[in-house]
Amino acid sequence: MPSSDSRLGLLIVVSGPSGTGKTTLCRKACESGQAVFSVSCTTRPPRPGEVDGKDYFFLTEEDFLARVDRGELFEYARVHNRWYGTLKSYVAENLRKGIDVLMDIDVQGAAQVRGCEDELVTKCLTDIFVMPPSLEELRARLSGRGTDSAEVVELRLKNAEAEMKHWRDYRYCLVSDTRESDEARFRAILQAERMRSSLRE
Repeated sequence: MPSSDSRLGLLIVVSGPSGTGKTTLCRKACESGQAVFSVSCTTRPPRPGEVDGKDYFFLTEEDFLARVDRGELFEYARVHNRWYGTLKSYVAENLRKGIDVLMDIDVQGAAQVRGCEDELVTKCLTDIFVMPPSLEELRARLSGRGTDSAEVVELRLKNAEAEMKHWRDYRYCLVSDTRESDEARFRAILQAERMRSSLRE
């Protein structure tokens, strides 16, 4: 019979277009102590106030690429001439302690994680796609931020259309409504997933 404290952590991959509130959902879950954010590694230099191991794991490009060659990363990508990725060791350490790990990543990164053949990842993985109620509502949300030009908003909408084609790749599809409703349904998914028998040791 499994004990109450013998659960493995969940690896929760969350994707969705910009403006759907996915990052807020992840942040709220972490602030309430339900999970920890996955700490990414990067080859960019630390910004003022950033702490190695808390904000990012700061690596040289040589070290980063050596880790890629050794298969130590779940997913990685080059953005603005810098490498970013997720270390398997950081995620695995938390999962074995029963700590849920949230990864807020794009559909390509999610596909890389989903394709990982590591037994621990396969056992602990769940994924959620946060879908806007409509492109019109998404346009209103993005425009309402007041932080992007009309051109940037249109680019984000174009990217959103491409991302939304992948929603069936995910175990869950959360169609965004109000912030309160989204948070309640996100919590409900996590609560249900934590009861999976596959997480019991």
